[in-house]
Amino acid sequence: MTIRLEDYETGAPPPKGHKKRLKALQKRLFHLQVAHIVHRRRAIIMFEGWDASGKGGTIRRLTRKWDPRYFEVYPIAAPTEAEKARHFLWRFWQRLPAWRNLSVFDRSWYGRVLVERVEGYASPAEWPRAYDEINAFEAEQIAANTPVIKLFMHIDQDEQDRRLASRLDNPWKRWKTGPDDYRNRAQRPAYLEAISEMLERTDTATAPWKILDANDKRSARLEALSYIADRLEANCPASPPPLDPSVAALAETAFGYSSDEG
Repeated sequence: MTIRLEDYETGAPPPKGHKKRLKALQKRLFHLQVAHIVHRRRAIIMFEGWDASGKGGTIRRLTRKWDPRYFEVYPIAAPTEAEKARHFLWRFWQRLPAWRNLSVFDRSWYGRVLVERVEGYASPAEWPRAYDEINAFEAEQIAANTPVIKLFMHIDQDEQDRRLASRLDNPWKRWKTGPDDYRNRAQRPAYLEAISEMLERTDTATAPWKILDANDKRSARLEALSYIADRLEANCPASPPPLDPSVAALAETAFGYSSDEG
């Protein structure tokens, strides 16, 4: 099925009571992280999207209640010289989650067919073959019982311009914008072409894309967290572990603990 980005530009506001719903989602995501820890599961959560589309803010709300020992957020920037000397997927293999862990990517291996394609960092021989390499890479993770949850945050040009201006106006947010944002903005038609082909070539049955209308940040965050929670729950039993009788016995001896269970 063809994915049309223009279908994700309404910027509809969130439903009434969205703050309460966000808290409920964060509690659910906390329980799901615990479930992944105790059931020895893992997952990859990956965000792509335009500059200023809200990836970082969504990730902060996603991870707000998570135990930091069992997840990692990877902000993906330009590869180092050592990484350039290897296959483009090498640096992502180094960041895959161990059992009981969740890996969150703020940008990803899709840079090969986006910024590297548009900016000419990958050759005309390199980026076209990356679609098959990426699909194979993701299929390998899924075969190892590691779901790959992919989200693309879309905003239209007017909304991006408003957010870039807001960053310039706020002295504490100016660090978040720079020359790259404006070079990318000037090449929006080329990026739209690259994104469209990326979605068409890598939206698979086992690793589908979730496109988010991010013109309203609050709505996009709710939709993203809800989608991630559903995907995590599909991969892992959502129930907590039973109380270990031996641990309960130790607690009873130590301070008179008596279980309410049973």
